[in-house]
Amino acid sequence: MTIKPSFTDKKFLITLIFVTSLFAFWGIAISLGDVLNRHFQQVLHVSKAESGLVQFSIFGAYFIMGIPAGLFMKRFGYKNGVLLGLALFAIGSFLFVPAANAQSFGFFRIALFVLGCGLSTLETVAHPFVASLGHQDTSDQRINFAQSFNALGTIIGPLIGSQFIFKGTEEVGTEGLDKIKLLYIIIGAVIGLTALLFATVKVPATVDPHGDVNSGIEGDVAQVPSKKLFQNTHFVWAVIAQLFNVAAQAGTWAFFINYGHDKMGLTDSAASGYMIVFMIMMLAGRFIGTYLMRFIAPNKLLAAFALGNILMCLIVAQSLGWISFAALFMINFFFSIMFPTIFSLGIKNLGSQTQQASSFISMAVVGGAIFPILMGKIADYDVAKAYYLPIVCYAVIFLFAAKFSKVK
Repeated sequence: MTIKPSFTDKKFLITLIFVTSLFAFWGIAISLGDVLNRHFQQVLHVSKAESGLVQFSIFGAYFIMGIPAGLFMKRFGYKNGVLLGLALFAIGSFLFVPAANAQSFGFFRIALFVLGCGLSTLETVAHPFVASLGHQDTSDQRINFAQSFNALGTIIGPLIGSQFIFKGTEEVGTEGLDKIKLLYIIIGAVIGLTALLFATVKVPATVDPHGDVNSGIEGDVAQVPSKKLFQNTHFVWAVIAQLFNVAAQAGTWAFFINYGHDKMGLTDSAASGYMIVFMIMMLAGRFIGTYLMRFIAPNKLLAAFALGNILMCLIVAQSLGWISFAALFMINFFFSIMFPTIFSLGIKNLGSQTQQASSFISMAVVGGAIFPILMGKIADYDVAKAYYLPIVCYAVIFLFAAKFSKVK
């Protein structure tokens, strides 16, 4: 009889709970960046294209920090990697104070870059960390489950933005920046406290299903790599697919509030409120997608969701009122499983090269640094037409899922 691998082992349960909670933290930070995108347009009087530099600062940090984070994780372990990420996250948050005092968009971008380095480190560490907490055959389920809490964080981010930043009046100048300053002082304090608490947690030795066969790893899926990392076509295509995936996500999220304001006639506060529902769609997609993976191969489900988003982008770009706005919500539903599934498929059967591969896939998030600027240039004229651009991204993801994701 074939015994179906369990979701995780009991000895890893507490560790899994804690690491999963980290996914929510960077979900909050990323989605708050999309709120800041619109807020900086108001208080610092930057254009839509210029406000895309918010995403450039955050996701550009992923490209810079990806390899150093991977090397740090390999040298000092998962736990210390998490602590480094949380420390950078907190420092970046506290840098919002002098940035607000200076009323400088450039200074805010520096703060966002440092914060982004923390997020990059956390993502580089957390994905292989979660994958290592059980059998490789269930790693897709664990990563998608953990990413569901990332989706929860993306709901909390716009909620904070709606109630904390946009609530009441549409302030400009120093009053609007004071709200941001206070918010990020609170965020920095929470992240700093979390780091102190995690430093006291005793993390059991992980059983990495991707490691060498000689390292005491259980199961028959572990293997010593027989070829160089970039000779694995499924990994190379995963990096490409992740770059286009995060590009599409960053652009779609960055101009959601603008779409609600320009095309639906909503106030920024109301549009930010709808963004909460927008993120709930992603959360629903994560849980539904994780369940469907029990019956449908992850790559086939990924291909179907990519086709779904090509259709949704076409509808959004037509500016058909509530029909297009509903399609915009569905983009986030279909987007839901893409990041974790691409990540999981990309690190399959890589043996001791898994941590290095994780760094490169995390670096691919740099796609999110460039795309919002391109979409912003079109959005300055017509925000609906800007949603034609992500179609290219979803076509690449479909190719990866349908043809290039299988391990050779």
